[in-house]
This record gives sequence, structure tokens and C-alpha cells, in this order.
Amino acid sequence: MSFASLGLSAPLLKAVAEQGYDTPSPIQSQAIPAVLEGRDVMAAAQTGTGKTAGFTLPILHRLSQGERPRGGSQIPVRALILTPTRELAAQVGESVATYGKHLPLKSAVVFGGVKINPQIATLRQGVDILVATPGRLLDLYQQKVVRFDKLEVLVLDEADRMLDMGFIHDIRKILAVLPKQRQNLLFSATFSNDIRNLAKGLVNDPVEVSVTPRNTAATTVTQWVHPVDKSRKPALLSHLIQTHQWQQVLVFTRTKHGANRLTKYLEGQGIEAAAIHGNKSQNARTKALADFKSGGIRALVATDIAARGLDIDQLPQVVNFELPNVPEDYVHRIGRTGRAGASGQAVSLVSLDEKKELAGIERLISQRLNSQAVEGFEPTPGGGPKVDENEDRPPRGGQRRGNGGNGQRRSHGGGGRGDDARRSSSNRGAASNQRRSQDDNRGNRGEGGNRSTDTTAPRRRRSRGGQRRSGGGTSNGNV
Repeated sequence: MSFASLGLSAPLLKAVAEQGYDTPSPIQSQAIPAVLEGRDVMAAAQTGTGKTAGFTLPILHRLSQGERPRGGSQIPVRALILTPTRELAAQVGESVATYGKHLPLKSAVVFGGVKINPQIATLRQGVDILVATPGRLLDLYQQKVVRFDKLEVLVLDEADRMLDMGFIHDIRKILAVLPKQRQNLLFSATFSNDIRNLAKGLVNDPVEVSVTPRNTAATTVTQWVHPVDKSRKPALLSHLIQTHQWQQVLVFTRTKHGANRLTKYLEGQGIEAAAIHGNKSQNARTKALADFKSGGIRALVATDIAARGLDIDQLPQVVNFELPNVPEDYVHRIGRTGRAGASGQAVSLVSLDEKKELAGIERLISQRLNSQAVEGFEPTPGGGPKVDENEDRPPRGGQRRGNGGNGQRRSHGGGGRGDDARRSSSNRGAASNQRRSQDDNRGNRGEGGNRSTDTTAPRRRRSRGGQRRSGGGTSNGNV
């Protein structure tokens, strides 16, 4: 089967050929015809199997064949694609621009963590296809910058991740302002029970496409485990990178502070590295990813916020520096390699205290991971010396950093609803998972100045013994 046999227009076939593709992947060959017919679709496939092209290509075809609605000087949005993270929004937006380069359609990408005014200016010129994260989209809608009265297609991309990150309320708000008559496409790596419940009120008589079993790893990825004491993980990672001469490795940690700490260690070992997580500004995240793709840095250290949305051609290695608390996240992490049929390697550095997480992952993927001890890094029976998880963390007590330093809350830069920084609402996690979600997914609110935390006044705290604390000076360690 070829792309030409799917019924796509000549401009789209030309763009696909320019990207070096001639044969559609299984998810594309099943989803594209259904979308072209105007059917609602629920599609599940492993990450890296071409889901994005599975909906962008037929949407571009349908919009280019139809007549653009007239709405004055502003082109109304005809297709809306919702994604959970900024990186995934940027990736989808790039695919729309790449495949639609020979078509007279306008597209735009909007997400939090960056200034809102340039996005407002773009939207006021009108766009046919809008890729957005939920929080920023609601901000723009409330400011009457974007309109949906002519919307033809809605896409929820990585819908399971959006629910995990707590976007369900925002999604419902968005659905309430969309036209009832529209095509609905729900694409995801997995279909949980929560996703199916959401789909009941979203899709109408959908075509369901599933090309791989739920929560399985790509067969093109070789997986194994290196057992090691927790305290020796940084040294082992440095050893692996230098010994095997890895030039491009994506490393996953559980926390933002852990990512920063590991990045600093690798740089001290002469390994170019950068961290990417929710506390980084969007410009810093974009630069780190660009440097990683171009070879400017060898190691990109990321939290699970980057487990979906990072599309890196021929990425050879993924390392789980720490195993995720949620087993499903393991599948999404290692899905960054072995994409589009290419081979990849996924290695996990596992300490004694991660046996429970490892067992959960192996149950999920129905596979026992091969364990290989590295000479000189064999684990000790007691698990080695304890590691201080709070090392290098900013103190929780004392003053909050702000403009004046007098107890104001710190602004997270750029203002923002922090679309990909929502706290996870998954019921899978125990207390440890909640802590991980709070650490990785907490972010900015108040984008565009209307919810900014910069003006939050210091809160007066009632003192013990009936005396009032003096309002002057610093907060004396009380937060």
C-alpha cells in the first residue's frame, strides 16, 4: 500500500515524498481513510508509529478540498488539535506546517509559558488549523481572540496523558463552547477506562483502530537493566556514556531537582548536558531540545513531562536514571527511541529500592527485562550508602523569592496557566506518585497578566500566644 492509494491530494503526496516516506504505517493506513470519510475515530498505537500524520494528513486534505467559510477579515478556526504539553504541541504544529506546505491553509500553535501577545496577533489574522494546550486556549477564548463557530474537526491527541495531568475540567469547558456538529478524533498511545468514559460523551459511532496491544513496548527497542547502588548511578551513567561513546542519549529522572543535579554532575565529567522540565522557561526548553537534536549536547536530562512530545529522528539511546512510579510512563519514556521502524536501546539503572517499580513494569509489558551488572558497579547487598534526596533543593522554609524578597511568592516566568504543568489526577499513584506529580507537573498560572502571581501579597500568619507578627522586614522563616 502507498500513500497515493489512500486518496490524499497531490500537494500532500508531494510533501510526504519530500519527507522520504512512501508507505503508510499500520495506524496511518487504517486511520486516514476513516478520517477522510468524515467518521469519528478512536485510534490507539504505540508512540513513534506515526499517529500524528495519521490525523494531520486527512485533516489537511479535507480542509483544502472544502470551501473556506467567510467570517469577515478573520478566518475562523476550522480544526482544533488539543495536546497535553508544549513540546507535543510544537511537534504537531511542525507536522501540520510540513505536510501542509503546498496548501493555502494557515496554522498556528499556542501554549503557555511564553508571552501571549504574539499569539493574539497571529490569531487575529485568522488560522484554519489551531494546535493548542488547554489552559492557554481557554485564556485566548476568554479574551475573545479565537472563535469556534465554524469548527469542523476536533482532535484530542494523547488524551490519556491529558487526563493524567488533570485537564479533564478544561477539556469539558472547551467542549461546551464548540459546535455540536463536528468530526471528533481521539488519538492516544493507550486507551484506559477513563479514556473510554470520556469518549462516550465525545465521539459518535466511532471507527476504533488499535494496531498494537495496550501498554506494549516497540519491538525495535532493546531493553535491559543495570543493577547498581543508588549512590553510584551518576558515576555509572557517566561511565556508560563515555565507554560506549554515546553521542545522543535521553535520560529520565523523577524530579526537576534531580534532573538539575544530574545535569550538573555530567557537565562536571566533561559531558555536554542540559535539563528540560516544567520549571524551565519555554525558551530554555526549546533551546535545550534544539541543541540536543543538532548534537550540541550529548545528554538531555528530562522529567516525565518530556516522555511524550519529543520527536527526535534516530534517537539511539534512552536511559531510565530512575524508574517511574507509574509503570505506563516507562512505555512512553522508551518510546522516544526505536521510532518509525528504527532500532533503539533502552537501559534502566535500577537500585535495590526500585524492585517494586521494576516488578510493576515487567507485569505491564509482560516481559522479564534482562539484567546485566557492569563491572566495577556491582550493587552491594545493602544497597550502598543512602542518598540525600534533598541535596541541592531550594529550602522550603524561609523567604519566598520574589521581586521584593519580603515573603512574596516567586513568579514562574512568563506568567502562565502552565498547560503542561498541571498536577496529575491519576488514581494509580500512591503517596510517592503524588509527590512526583506535584514536583514534575506544578507550574505557572495566570498567563497574559490576568492571573499573574507576581502581585500576590504576603499572607499574614497568626502567631501563637495572641501576638501579631510584625509586618515589617522579612518573614523570619515562616511561609
